[in-house]
Amino acid sequence: MEIKLPKPIIISNKSLEECIYERESIRSFQEREIEIEKLSQILWSAQGKKGNKRTVPSAGATYPLEIYVLVKNRGFFHYNLNKHSLELISKNISCERLANASWGQNFICEANLSVIICADYSRTTQRYGERGVRYVYIEVGHCAQNIHLEAIALDLVSVPIGAFKDKRVKKELNLLENLDPLYIIPIGYKKDH
Repeated sequence: MEIKLPKPIIISNKSLEECIYERESIRSFQEREIEIEKLSQILWSAQGKKGNKRTVPSAGATYPLEIYVLVKNRGFFHYNLNKHSLELISKNISCERLANASWGQNFICEANLSVIICADYSRTTQRYGERGVRYVYIEVGHCAQNIHLEAIALDLVSVPIGAFKDKRVKKELNLLENLDPLYIIPIGYKKDH
C-alpha cells in the first residue's frame, strides 16, 4: 500500500529564529493524531527532494539515510522521497516493543508518530573509506535538526532518542540487513500539564 503525501509548502508562519528558540525536548504528548499535511512537511524536511538535491546536505551526494515512520494505529512506513509518499511495511510493528528496545522509554507510545532515521553506511564509505562513517553521523545530525525545527514550525513537539539497543531495534522494525537505526524521534502535540 502506498500513501501519496500532500505537496510540501515552503512558507511558514514562524521564523527560523522562533523555531530555534522554541525547540526543546518534550516527552509528553496529547492523544491526538497528526494531520497528513504536517506529516508530509516533517518527512520532506528530513530527506525531501528539491530539484536534483535534497533538504539535507550529504557528503559527495552519497545520501546514506533512509527515513521510516511508525504512525500510531496505522503502521510502519518507509518514506519514498522520489514519489513523496509512504510505503506500508507492516501494520504489526508494536510501539511497546520499540519502547522496550529503547531502554523502556515508554513515552514513544504516547507520541502519535516516531520518525526512525536509518543509514546504509556503505553508500558513503564506498567513496570515502572509514571517514565516511563520520560523514554519515554529521548528516544524521542535519536531518534530525530539520525534523525538530519543522515540528516547531507546525506547532508540534519532539524529542531525539539515541539511547536504544541497536540490534533489537533493527530486529523489532525488521530493517534490511544493510540499514542501521541511528535516531528515533517521537513527535506529537504537546500535552498541557
